[in-house]
Amino acid sequence: MNVANLQLEGLLMAVASLNALLVREGVLSAEDLDLALRKVEASMTADERLYEDMSPSNRDAVCFPLRLLLAANAARAEPHMPSFSELARRVGQKKQPYNDQM
Repeated sequence: MNVANLQLEGLLMAVASLNALLVREGVLSAEDLDLALRKVEASMTADERLYEDMSPSNRDAVCFPLRLLLAANAARAEPHMPSFSELARRVGQKKQPYNDQM
């Protein structure tokens, strides 16, 4: 595996942990965090560059970090933060096709 991928994996899990702390401490509500992440994803997927210049797999790659953080936020009621591979699996299971893939 590429070292950069491992670094991004660590960074995403660190951000997920910080997000969980912000919610736990009452700085943000889980709903506000979810809404913020969804707004960023919507903004990114509305970008014409994603549709005109990127393949569907590259679009998914661009959105993956946000989707993983959304999955981590959704798992907040679980006793322990799921692993990166578990969160990635959940992202894959929820993936919907893009309009141009139907």
